[in-house]
Amino acid sequence: MTRRVVVVVGATSGIGLAAALRFARGGDALILIARSEQSLQRTRAAVLHAGASDVLFHAGDVRNGDDMRAVIHAAITRHGRIDVLVQTATTMAYGRVEDLPADVFDAVTESAIRGTANLARAALPIFRRQGQGVFVIVNSLLGSVTAPTMRAYATAKWGQRAIARTLQQELRDSPGVKVCLIDPGSVNTPIYYQAANHVGRRARPPFPVSQPDRVAAAIVGVVERPRRNVSARVGPTNPLIIAGFRLLPMIYDAMVTPLFQLGALLREPVAPTPGNVLKPQPVLERVHGHWPDRAESD
Repeated sequence: MTRRVVVVVGATSGIGLAAALRFARGGDALILIARSEQSLQRTRAAVLHAGASDVLFHAGDVRNGDDMRAVIHAAITRHGRIDVLVQTATTMAYGRVEDLPADVFDAVTESAIRGTANLARAALPIFRRQGQGVFVIVNSLLGSVTAPTMRAYATAKWGQRAIARTLQQELRDSPGVKVCLIDPGSVNTPIYYQAANHVGRRARPPFPVSQPDRVAAAIVGVVERPRRNVSARVGPTNPLIIAGFRLLPMIYDAMVTPLFQLGALLREPVAPTPGNVLKPQPVLERVHGHWPDRAESD
């Protein structure tokens, strides 16, 4: 087999777009999923230019199970198999419990939790019949810790992690089917300025900031050599932060608020906004955000 059939969910921006381009450079056949057809058209052209052997795209919402079943069916109809499923679709919201609108909270959590469950229901029976397949779930450092005003995103990622870990347990009877978790820390993607924001200050990724290309490389790497979890390579400070959260909770809680306000929020004011949580913002979708880490050469 000289090419893989790869489904990328959330393929039009940030880590998803970076991953799609990296798979394309390997000559793989791609099925792209995102909410905006306009962005998908643009992404299709980019991955074909990068070297993808075939591209199919579908505008749909990962929260909609029918949409995800339709995409998986289309992939099987076209190629007869699926080798890789990459779930990067996510949204983010900033706001205290009493400030964040309920519909925004629900949408953020459902994209990660319900969306991942929908993909598992659609794709894992096919992987089982094939006897092989890799399901890569891009989670987050905030799937292991919490931070003030990040309740929605942390809830989404903790729930998504629970699904992933359960799938790893349930698939022990199918050794050829792998579920792999990628846990980035801060990544220079547009998600920070596309996020819903109800804290009154513009957000940014806290230092150290990795580039989406590094995370994309980890995704392709884990497909080629499956591992249950990849964290340190895409979030070098993750182990230290997680250890503090678990072992020194009182110290962690005392430090996290001032450090978050210093490192994750700019002084620039911003009016309350739902960002791209309730509907996509195609004009803002791209691989990189505004915050390069000049210490990173990847």
